[in-house]
Amino acid sequence: MSGNAAIGEAAIRAGCQCYFGYPITPQNELTEYMAQNLSRRKGCTFIQAESEISAINMVYGASVAGVRAMTSSSSPGISLKQEGISYLAACELPAVIVNMSRGGPGLGSISAAQSDYYQSTRGGGHGDYRTIVLAPSSVQELADFTHRAFELSDQYLVPVIILGDGMIGQMMEPVEFKHEAPAELPIRERALRGAKGRNSRIIKTFTSNPAELEEINWSLFRRYQLIEKEETTSESYLTEDAKLILVAFGIGARIAKGAIKTARANGMKVGLFRPITLWPFPTKKLQELAKTTKFFLDFEMNMGQMVDDVHLALGDKANISFYGRPGGVIATPAEVLRVITRLYHQKGLDTKK
Repeated sequence: MSGNAAIGEAAIRAGCQCYFGYPITPQNELTEYMAQNLSRRKGCTFIQAESEISAINMVYGASVAGVRAMTSSSSPGISLKQEGISYLAACELPAVIVNMSRGGPGLGSISAAQSDYYQSTRGGGHGDYRTIVLAPSSVQELADFTHRAFELSDQYLVPVIILGDGMIGQMMEPVEFKHEAPAELPIRERALRGAKGRNSRIIKTFTSNPAELEEINWSLFRRYQLIEKEETTSESYLTEDAKLILVAFGIGARIAKGAIKTARANGMKVGLFRPITLWPFPTKKLQELAKTTKFFLDFEMNMGQMVDDVHLALGDKANISFYGRPGGVIATPAEVLRVITRLYHQKGLDTKK
């Protein structure tokens, strides 16, 4: 299946009950898949909204009602959703947001890029809040992480972003669907489903009392600390004896792996560290690698965004280089290999024991 279709199928199997979208390349196949297939689940709703702003606020309303809700878009469309995502975070409402990112800034291009890292990992909207951010690197992971996104969102009552890109959304690979939600999902305790027999509930984001708002922020912060402790994930590849470790996420990690395999065949001891949760960032795992490896190369399809988190994690304990291609230009494994080879020789890693 294509990556976009795999997300749609995985969402349906994860119990997604409402999908609200708006067309934008390169994620239109996901919207199309949901339009054709969401009705397989009893009582589910698909709406093509009149705008991205409408779509995220429909997700807001559906989540308030206690159902599993989802939207998807691509870079400039996600920008328009940021206010709604901030509202979801403030109200402690779960939601899944898919971003098949493309080149920017502005309307940019329809080519795959990774330039939405800041937007996804720094909240995106106003106020002190976080979203869990999952970065898949294969169609199989798109399916697996979609299920995980719904579970994490319900568990912690936070929005979860699946940060893909135009390449992974369009590529086709074999995929196995490993999860199936029960036919009837439990309704969240705080859901607004009518007040017969109980007092009314109010879910709102505005308060004129700064002390009350401060406590809401501290409550969210404590939950984010728990997420950082429990939900950080990453992958290490050929790092045990590596003299140089590439740090890359998503489709960039796929490109980096191809370069690393050739580098190894040429006698260079190179490995890969791949953050899977971009937030929370796997700082401690990266710090563990810095105990045995002092040279790191951050590779991204942007001008350098995740590299800030690499610097924050490693500080002056490592030598960090960066290579990136912005604007939707997709580097090849051969191109990344040339950077690895040059850096390997410049740092004298071919002579160090």
